[in-house]
Amino acid sequence: MRAIALDDYGDADVLRLRELPDPPVGPDVVRIRVRGAGLNPVDYKIRQGHLRGAIPHHTPLIPGWDVAGVVDAVGPAVTGFAAGDEVMAYARKDTVQHGTYAELVSVAEGAVARKPASLSFAQAGGLPLAGLTALQMLLAVDTGPGDVVLVHAAAGGVGHLAVQLARALGATRVIGTASKGNHDFLYGLGCEPIEYGDDLPERLAALVGGDGRVDAALDFVGGDALTQSPRLVRSPARHASVVDPHVKEQGGRYVFVRPDGDQLSSLADLADAGRLRVEVAREFPLDEAAPAQRLLEEGHVRGKLVLTLT
Repeated sequence: MRAIALDDYGDADVLRLRELPDPPVGPDVVRIRVRGAGLNPVDYKIRQGHLRGAIPHHTPLIPGWDVAGVVDAVGPAVTGFAAGDEVMAYARKDTVQHGTYAELVSVAEGAVARKPASLSFAQAGGLPLAGLTALQMLLAVDTGPGDVVLVHAAAGGVGHLAVQLARALGATRVIGTASKGNHDFLYGLGCEPIEYGDDLPERLAALVGGDGRVDAALDFVGGDALTQSPRLVRSPARHASVVDPHVKEQGGRYVFVRPDGDQLSSLADLADAGRLRVEVAREFPLDEAAPAQRLLEEGHVRGKLVLTLT
């Protein structure tokens, strides 16, 4: 199969298109012929070597944890899927090596869900990691009916999904930090945009009234968002970060997203019901993974970047 792989860690130039063996099909494994593979910040952090102390890494290393495609083969113990099914998955494993920047990827059955009929393969390929991150963050801070939720970096790949999922969980108001150029986009998602800045606490207080605080806050960017959030929520336990584990020292929750086929199926149902939109900013062919990662590293992408294969 063709795949993007690296042998050394560094800048995007280490990513090379190569021929590698097809992944095996284990007893409880679904092998997927990839049609869309979403890019996520964790991909370039792996490329830079930042996760080597947390998860075992092996080379040649194929990056990528997001996939949508067509089932190519299934193991003998698989009961829920068959060859030809259109599926998607968050394909994180116990080691980092056999990722989704490839023509084929093998995924444990429990991480796989059926692709929403309403989404293209590119959109479905951008949903699993970001959608599960958003959902698990919202559940971690007990988001429910009547809540006012603040989403930092609300126009980004995870943020724009979190905005919509907060509303699906019953939040009355969702407020999202974003640059001014993304405010109309957020209005279209049912979110009240607010610009970043040192005076965010004061402007947020004027926007929400009352005691000037929100019920829950989600950090998808780190930095000032992490330091500001404890002052913006009524209870420190109801702020969470996907960026920095130091949020736990503030009394908040750190979330490292887990594969979950059932939750992914719930996201698919919301998409097919018209309640979850996946914004794809740009699609790249497989052999342009390096420029795609460079663009993602710039940090100004609205929605998702996706590698597409035919």
